[in-house]
Amino acid sequence: MTDLLQGLVIRTQAGYQYVRTERGDYRCRLRGRLRQGRAEGDLVAVGDQVLIQPQEDMTGSIEKVLPRKSVFSRQLSGINYEYRQIILANADLAMLVFACADPEPKLRMLDRFLVITERAHIPAVIIVNKIDLCGLEQAKEIFSLYDKIGYEVLYVSASTGEGVEEIKKHLKGKLTTLAGPSGVGKSSLINQILPGVKLETKEVSQGLGKGKGRHTTQVRQLFEVSENGYIADVPGLRTLALWDIEAEELDAHFKEIAPLVPECQFNDCSHSHEPGCAVQKAVAEGKIHPSRYDSYLRLRFPDGDLEEEE
Repeated sequence: MTDLLQGLVIRTQAGYQYVRTERGDYRCRLRGRLRQGRAEGDLVAVGDQVLIQPQEDMTGSIEKVLPRKSVFSRQLSGINYEYRQIILANADLAMLVFACADPEPKLRMLDRFLVITERAHIPAVIIVNKIDLCGLEQAKEIFSLYDKIGYEVLYVSASTGEGVEEIKKHLKGKLTTLAGPSGVGKSSLINQILPGVKLETKEVSQGLGKGKGRHTTQVRQLFEVSENGYIADVPGLRTLALWDIEAEELDAHFKEIAPLVPECQFNDCSHSHEPGCAVQKAVAEGKIHPSRYDSYLRLRFPDGDLEEEE
């Protein structure tokens, strides 16, 4: 029996996984015994390190999925099922892409993405695209609050190429994903970073209104960049859910709120109405931005559908 070979899942499509190894790329299927009646979407994903049984014709079978250090996932539900689908495994960096205009930026969605990356212990960089439409000064007025709480913010234009070299510096030796709502220019940015890829892009449809452009990514895949780095282009990241995050632990995933929690009068403080709340005091003193506090409250006490901003 041929020795097993370790590799990286760089693409999934139509039930096949394409695995990059030191001997080349293999077209693989997941070994039947690993499925055990479960959907493949939660068993193997782009970004996974796997062990394969290689064949001479560059096909193979995935014998084992190695432990993951991080995951991006979403909840899929049906009439008789509900499960966590792994969209991307083992990301080293999340680049959260939002436009400063066309579509109008939805900061509550950005805040939710930041909670997810904090929960997954994945560093996040905020990419503000389309500064050619609104100007750098206006873009900074909208997004500078994230600089102040410790996130790196890059201001770029996929149309002109401005800021793209700065993005490239973050990609070396890392598995990076670009996440964000439709129409913000994720595919256009990848085309700037890797001109040979030429991903399909779609403008935001005027008929559908702002932010309602059709998501164009259909295949989950990694694109190799210089110095062993990869960019993940995967569908589904714009609908990430707050999976496995209890309401009581939400404050731990807001950078500016977490350090204040021990100062609250009550151990179970929800930071909404209790006396002696250090978080409410910080908001009143201007130390926590009102929009961030509003995002926290809406996630902590969801009265309606949080998908409204998408």
